[in-house]
Amino acid sequence: MSFDLIVLGSGPGGYVAAIRASQLGMNVAVVEKSELGGICLNWGCIPTKALLKSAQVYNYISHSEDYGIQIEGEVKPDFEKVIRRSREVANNMSKGIEFLFKKNKITVFKGFGKIIEPGKISVTKEDNNEEIVEASKIIIATGARSKEIPSFKQDKKYIIGYREALVLDKLPESMAVIGSGAIGTELAFFYKSMGTDVTIIEYLPELVPIEDEEVSKQLARSFKKAGIKVMTGTEVNNVEIKDGKCIVNYTDKKGSTSFSCDIVLSAVGITCNIENIGLEELGIELEYGRIKVDENYATNIPGIYAIGDIILGPALAHVASAEGIYCVEKMAGLNIDPIDYNNIPSCVYTTPEIASVGLTEKQLKEQGIEYKVGKFPFTASGKATAAGNKDGFVKLLFDINDELLGAHFIGDNVAEMIAEAVVLKKVKGKGMELVKSIHPHPSMSEAIMEAAAAAHNEVIHL
Repeated sequence: MSFDLIVLGSGPGGYVAAIRASQLGMNVAVVEKSELGGICLNWGCIPTKALLKSAQVYNYISHSEDYGIQIEGEVKPDFEKVIRRSREVANNMSKGIEFLFKKNKITVFKGFGKIIEPGKISVTKEDNNEEIVEASKIIIATGARSKEIPSFKQDKKYIIGYREALVLDKLPESMAVIGSGAIGTELAFFYKSMGTDVTIIEYLPELVPIEDEEVSKQLARSFKKAGIKVMTGTEVNNVEIKDGKCIVNYTDKKGSTSFSCDIVLSAVGITCNIENIGLEELGIELEYGRIKVDENYATNIPGIYAIGDIILGPALAHVASAEGIYCVEKMAGLNIDPIDYNNIPSCVYTTPEIASVGLTEKQLKEQGIEYKVGKFPFTASGKATAAGNKDGFVKLLFDINDELLGAHFIGDNVAEMIAEAVVLKKVKGKGMELVKSIHPHPSMSEAIMEAAAAAHNEVIHL
């Protein structure tokens, strides 16, 4: 069969690219070896947020007396039902992608796709039969998977990755989480909330090391308050399995020692899914282990493009989606602005949440950029006080022309607030415009206005 465009992979980059291409009049096919929606919808973004919502509800109920609500009898989570709900949410989202494909007349080929020549993909189905699909253009959007480390290689039973963490059949008594990025911290918080004794281990000096240092320190304080043991500046040498237990051997500033736990979650990064899809045979160029593309996401082979986690840049679902849209719109001849990679929001859905965009203070100092800081703590927020969780703050960084350089939030629901900073940065708005824009009271978003005011020495409630 022949199409205008074949998209290899149906994650947030692939399915969005396919739908936008169809809207632009292209005849589109998608090749997917597993569930529609890719890792994000099925084993990442969506199911983890379902788990975290269950944890949040349980935490609220457990502290109901703080809100004047008396609950009779024991309150405890049903771990199996929590996991089941998460899977149901993921399955429903995947079915939603199937509906969108039908609505947009996109043809789906189930199986493993390999590019055998420009414009031609071989699809190997479950029964090992092959089908050849042709198109004038191909987008590779095969995403990534959990990274394997030889010294604690995943066995899927004792040493697990994020996929196994989402579907454990019983709640472990103890868990070590190696790595403190979004995946590690979110799952660490979830399992601690469910009742697991959690230790999180980070090689670098701070948790969530790509975030602003003040944000990292606040998360560490909040995690310790929640009962999560935090070990930073710590290297895991190896993990041994003895008598049904994981022995984690590590080295920190005090020396080398070990502790035991039931489960080790490896959350040390991702590996691109680019093996056996025809790159070597076609001579598609790589850089730093990812597919090399130009400003329009074209590879060095005419007619073949790549987007998402398999190219250099932030490995984030919304970035892959934006790249997919830009890629097909350029194919269609539209005159559009390129993606500004300096204005990409990032969120971590722990409690408290983290949201950020732009440069950190450390980066500004390293680059010698003059800046001013506006910061407003949620301890001074009426809405945060009423809600019962005052951990966190809003921090804004402006240049000498009052344009936003970076925004760093930590607190309840801040992932819903960061877009205000993204839009301000995109339109090159001034900090004073935030100060003079009336924000609803009481609201968490008032902290953005107050932080901007603090940068101008006009803060009211601090």
